[in-house]
Amino acid sequence: MKYESIQELVDAATGSNEKISTVVLRDQAAAMDKSELELWEKMEIDFEVMKQSVISGGSKDLKSMSGLTGGEGFLMKEYADKGKSLCGSFLAGAMSRALSVSGCNAAMGRIVAAPTAGSCGIIPGCLISMCEDRGVPEKDAIMSLFTAGAFGMVIASRASIAGAEGGCQAECGSASAMAAAALVELMGGTPGQCADACALVIASQLGLVCDPVGGLVEIPCIKRNATGVMLAFSCADMVLAGISSKIPADECLDAMREVGDALPGSLKETAKGGLAATPTALKLLKK
Repeated sequence: MKYESIQELVDAATGSNEKISTVVLRDQAAAMDKSELELWEKMEIDFEVMKQSVISGGSKDLKSMSGLTGGEGFLMKEYADKGKSLCGSFLAGAMSRALSVSGCNAAMGRIVAAPTAGSCGIIPGCLISMCEDRGVPEKDAIMSLFTAGAFGMVIASRASIAGAEGGCQAECGSASAMAAAALVELMGGTPGQCADACALVIASQLGLVCDPVGGLVEIPCIKRNATGVMLAFSCADMVLAGISSKIPADECLDAMREVGDALPGSLKETAKGGLAATPTALKLLKK
């Protein structure tokens, strides 16, 4: 089943007085001729892979295949555990998980592309932190992944989730928007608030370019996963505080598509512009 708009999801959930995840799970099960339990168990497996990627990517000695990155997740966790983070231990811990998952990907480890490999740390960084540090039941986090997934389906259809097509706004931006929607649902927000959180993230990431050094999903991609986590939490918090988006989510996605189309090819995963073309980036390639 393909969703055409965020508003469609909001209307369906509001009309039946249910969470978006409940509606999506039922719809997808019917469309795929599977039971809801079968789909939930598959998502449970995905969540377990996310958790394992945090662990394997958090190794002190982790190195990417290129040798350009590695150990960022470990360093961030060590810092978070000291309790001196400017963002607080909870957000620092979430950042460390995002960095670990993204580092796991760079080291050719097993991850869940959520929605892409380049943005794989954002959703785990948010949801696993909610479970491990805030005591949210894991079953609720797994259900929220259906909301995140549905939002991702709309984004992919209405805009893009590919850096080569829309820049990093389409990768880390999409992942942060999906995570923010899931976080709002986890915290008891309404379907409309989930949409607002998505909209605020997209509006904040418009124009973010895809400029991987050497064409590798490492620099600056790994660090953008950490900042993507922060964006998801901040937008979710704004919405839960009663702050709405003045521009509807679907219109934000339409704008993201237009901006992505307007970006030059040098800023869409070709490694020919942005940070990838800086003197230091070129020196790193020679090494």
